[in-house]
Amino acid sequence: MLKNHLRVVMAHHRINNLTELMEITGLSRNALNKLWHDTEVETVKLGTLLKICDSLEVSLSELVEYVPDKKE
Repeated sequence: MLKNHLRVVMAHHRINNLTELMEITGLSRNALNKLWHDTEVETVKLGTLLKICDSLEVSLSELVEYVPDKKE
């Protein structure tokens, strides 16, 4: 499972909404919506994640975190 830290990273950079993030990254609202709403993070393109990382000067591990599913 991927844990999404987009909102934390945005707060750290004082980015208040998706419109600001769109302007900074050059990405579309559709590309950013999945991360913003924390849905289907597993289907977000790596290129989208890397563009956010490059634009905000953060590492991929700061943006998303892999947490293995617990086996019972």
